[in-house]
Amino acid sequence: MTLPLPHPALAAADPELAGLVADEELLQAATLRMIPSENYVSGAVLEACGTVLQNKYSEGYPGRRYYEGQQIIDRVERLAVDRAKAVFGVEHANVQPYSGSPANLAVYLAFAEPGDTVMGMSLPMGGHLTHGWGVSATGTWFRGVQYGVRRDTGLIDFDEVRELALKERPKIIFCGGTALPRTIDFAAFAEIAREAGALLVADVAHIAGLIAGGAHPSPVPHADVISTTTHKTLRGPRGAMLMSRAEHAKALDRAVFPGLQGGPHNQTTAAIAVALHEAAQPSFRDYAHAVVANARALAEALLAQGFELVSGGTDNHLILMDLTGRDVPGKVAAKALDRAGIVVNYNTVPYDPRKPFDPSGIRIGTPSLTSRGLGTEHMATVAGWIDRGVSAARSGDEAALTAVRAEVAELMSAYPAPGLTV
Repeated sequence: MTLPLPHPALAAADPELAGLVADEELLQAATLRMIPSENYVSGAVLEACGTVLQNKYSEGYPGRRYYEGQQIIDRVERLAVDRAKAVFGVEHANVQPYSGSPANLAVYLAFAEPGDTVMGMSLPMGGHLTHGWGVSATGTWFRGVQYGVRRDTGLIDFDEVRELALKERPKIIFCGGTALPRTIDFAAFAEIAREAGALLVADVAHIAGLIAGGAHPSPVPHADVISTTTHKTLRGPRGAMLMSRAEHAKALDRAVFPGLQGGPHNQTTAAIAVALHEAAQPSFRDYAHAVVANARALAEALLAQGFELVSGGTDNHLILMDLTGRDVPGKVAAKALDRAGIVVNYNTVPYDPRKPFDPSGIRIGTPSLTSRGLGTEHMATVAGWIDRGVSAARSGDEAALTAVRAEVAELMSAYPAPGLTV
C-alpha cells in the first residue's frame, strides 16, 4: 500500500508500521465512527502533536523548571493555560496531566487521604472507573460509595444522592461519567456537596467540547474542581486538564507535579493550545450545537425504529441503547455493526442482568460524524443502518452487513474527515 502524505520519513524508516498507519487512516475514512469518546482532530492539532517539542524535557511549571532551555516551552504552556482559562471561564488551569485517569488521581492526592470515603456514580450505571469503583486503584486506596439512576426513568435520583452523601459524608463527590445521555445538574450536586461538607469534582471529559461551545451548562459556578480530557468532544489531543477556583490551584499543581508525574508532554501541551484556540472560534459553537442536534435527531429516529433507549433519549452527544428487546447481546451487535462499517462499543445498561464483558447494550455518539459534516438530515439513514445491522446480527446475515458497509463507505466518501489525507 502506498502511504498517503505527509508521512514520507515514516514510510522510509519503517514501512511496516507506516503501512499500519495508512490502513488505520483508510479505516477511519471509510467507516461511520460512532463511539462517543472518539472524534477527528484537525490537521493543525495533528501537526502540533508531531513537532520538535517532542524533544524537550520540562519538569516543573513555567518560570519554575528543573531544566534549562525552557524559554519557548514556558510560552507554549502559558498559552495553553491562558486559553483554557478563557474558553472555560476558570480561575486556574493545569494542562500537564497525561490523561483523564491520572488527572483524577491528582484530585485524590490533592484533597484526600488513603481510606477516605469518596462518592461517584456506579460504573454499571454510567460512571467512571476512577470515581471510586472497586477494580480501580481509586476503589482500592479509598472507600468508594456509589449512586445510580432510577429504574423507571434512567435519571439520577437526587434524593438518593443526598441521602447517601449525608449518611456516608464523603471527602469528595464526583459528578459526570461515561454513559450519561442527559444534562448533568451541577447546581443540584453542588448543593448536596455543601450540605455534606464534600469537595465537588465535575468530571466533564465527555462533554467538555459541548460546554466550551455552549451546548451544555457549565460546572464552573458550582464545582470546586473540574477534570477533563482534551480529546472527545473538545477535539484535541489525547491529554487532560484540571481546572479550579484559585484557592485550589497550589494543591492541584503540587499533586500533578511532583506528586504523580515527571516532565509534561510538550507536544501534547501545544496541541491542547491549538484545540483551545479552535474551541474559541464561532464555528466551534456551531459544531457543539450540531453534535447535540444530531444526537437528538438520531435518538428520535432510533425510537421510531423500535429501539429502547436508556432515559428515553439524549440531551448531549451520546445515546445508550438497551438491546434486550431485540434479543441480541450488546457485544454481538457491536461486532456485527463493526463489520457493517459502523463503529460503536458494547456497554452495560443500568440494572443490566448480563456481565460487563457481555452486556445488554451499545453506546453510540455523534461527535465524529458531526465533525465530518453530517447533519440531522442524515440521522434517519444512520438509524436505518443500525436497525439493519442489529437485525443482521440476530439472524447471522453477513450479506446484509456487507451491503450496509458499502452504503456507509459511499456516504463517507462525500464527507471527508478533518485531518485525514484520504
